[in-house]
Amino acid sequence: MTKDFYAALKERRSYYGINKDIKVSDERIKEIVEFAVKYTPSAFNSQTARLVILSGASHDKLWDLTTETLRKVVGDGNFEGTQQKMDSFKAGYGTVLFFEDEVVIKSLQEQFAQYADNFPIWSNQASGMHQLVVWTALEAEGLGASLQHYNPLIDDEVKEEWNIPRNWKLIAQMPFGNPTAPVVEKEFLPLEDRVKFFK
Repeated sequence: MTKDFYAALKERRSYYGINKDIKVSDERIKEIVEFAVKYTPSAFNSQTARLVILSGASHDKLWDLTTETLRKVVGDGNFEGTQQKMDSFKAGYGTVLFFEDEVVIKSLQEQFAQYADNFPIWSNQASGMHQLVVWTALEAEGLGASLQHYNPLIDDEVKEEWNIPRNWKLIAQMPFGNPTAPVVEKEFLPLEDRVKFFK
């Protein structure tokens, strides 16, 4: 990794200016995602996360598919802003798709009925952790990414196109690539209003 954990977490941002000119190998990207899936915690060690990496033609296809789906919803009349956003994602090198396995969640609900209502919540929390781990690791490699949520609009098309199991629920999409534009500095609320410490 080119940055330590704290630096990568601090510098992680939503990059909307990205291109395909990356210096990180496909093997390294796969390694990052597999590391996140293996070591990111989940409630009851349920390991519900399912991740898919799209690059090359598959990455382009995802954003073409999303564009056409949104065009049906938005219409051609006011589509320019949406088209620009779709083009910016497609300009990247790849996309990580984050899913959660609903069969595992349902099984846990049946096994531990007293916690049944919590398992979908814990599943979403685990997915959020996976997203942060992958996002931060990509930042550490010098890549820019953002987190998108075009589900459930694109769920059926994505599952059909890449033969994704029906029981995998799409949670988020993370387009990534070589950063080509600076990001806006973040503003922070006062920490004393957000953190309490007692001894």
